[in-house]
Amino acid sequence: MSRRTIVITGASDGIGAVAARTLAGPDVDLVIVGRSASKTAAVAAATGATAFTADFARFDDVRRLAGQIAEKTDRVDVLLNNAGGIFDPGGITGDGHEPNLQINHLSPFLLTNLLHDQLAAAGGALVVNTSSIGNLYGRVDFDDLEFRRRRRPEICVYGVSKLMNIMFANGIATRWSDAGIVSAAVHPGAVASSFGRDSLGWGLMYRTPLRHVIAISPEKGAQPLIRLARLGADPAVNGVYFHRNRAGFAMNPQAKDAGVVDRLWTVSAELTSV
Repeated sequence: MSRRTIVITGASDGIGAVAARTLAGPDVDLVIVGRSASKTAAVAAATGATAFTADFARFDDVRRLAGQIAEKTDRVDVLLNNAGGIFDPGGITGDGHEPNLQINHLSPFLLTNLLHDQLAAAGGALVVNTSSIGNLYGRVDFDDLEFRRRRRPEICVYGVSKLMNIMFANGIATRWSDAGIVSAAVHPGAVASSFGRDSLGWGLMYRTPLRHVIAISPEKGAQPLIRLARLGADPAVNGVYFHRNRAGFAMNPQAKDAGVVDRLWTVSAELTSV
């Protein structure tokens, strides 16, 4: 088997770091991305990966990252879109967007589109979006994507972005299959990690000892990502949402609405200028 290039975002700690350490090997060119330069460098040192840093709250950072990856490799066999978290919906990014929308959906959408040619060059590539069971709390409303007019609990706003992760995977499955690009979305489980570090509400529990009671370890949480990455561009997973390893379980019905999926792609392309 020829060497594969695997790109993992959100790889400085948590399930992304575990996936990087597990997938690293002589047959893999590993590229990892994190927000913290020091943490990402530590994972790179342990895995032999190429490390890049990027803040997904900045589209300029994402565009720079895509350029760096394109300079590093002409093909991407597996892209694990794992960066993200739960954020105070009352904030706003430097690009003028609600943080959950930009960091969890728009920036991964932008990065993946900018890497389309590298994915297509692999002759069979897999894109995996880390979603969440929180998708059940969401509903995409195109009249108020930024939650400017509505007040919703943090978990609901986060849930919309996680629903969008599933819809984006479905969009790739519909639009890019002719290029040999397969996509899936996955809920890894509630993981005891730094996932809630930027949250002022619901995510606080992830910064207390309670996380060890309600959540699984990063090692266990990373297992579905690792399984899919090793499986690669299998048509059987194309457009599938996995609740850990269970296909189609606990998925918001709106994720299956082809009209909403298609419109979300169009709107996301407009918002990211791709």
